Amino acid sequence: MMRVIAIGRSRGGPEADLFARYSARIRPTLALTEIADGKGAQTEIKRREGEALLAALPAQAFTIALDLDGEMLDSENFAARLEGWLTLSRPIRFLIGGAEGLDRPVLARADFILSLGRMTWPHLLARAMLAEQIYRARSIAAGHPYHRSGRPD
Repeated sequence: MMRVIAIGRSRGGPEADLFARYSARIRPTLALTEIADGKGAQTEIKRREGEALLAALPAQAFTIALDLDGEMLDSENFAARLEGWLTLSRPIRFLIGGAEGLDRPVLARADFILSLGRMTWPHLLARAMLAEQIYRARSIAAGHPYHRSGRPD
């Protein structure tokens, strides 16, 4: 099973609806674990959130952290990577930090660091974008026509 572990609680709305729409289509299932935002000074928030994320990880999990400085992949390359990760027979966990980003120990624990681009995205929207890309990746692997590579004429 794949799971997104994310800082912040969704209160419904279009972003949560998008995440739910795409995650319901994904096989194996994509689940969500939400962790409350940290409190305190900026460095304290980042540390506390990082500790909570690490505590939520199974020891054997293959972990993909979303971070601005991570590797940017196109959809086909992400699909190929995801297919490889799925063959590891390890739980797959995607980590999305809070407003302060991911703490250094979280990035050090990650098996792969992924960037959704150089722009800053609202964390709830990043969840939906990740779920869509996982759905797209699984569609590519299955040969489903959902994904259209290249640019339209």
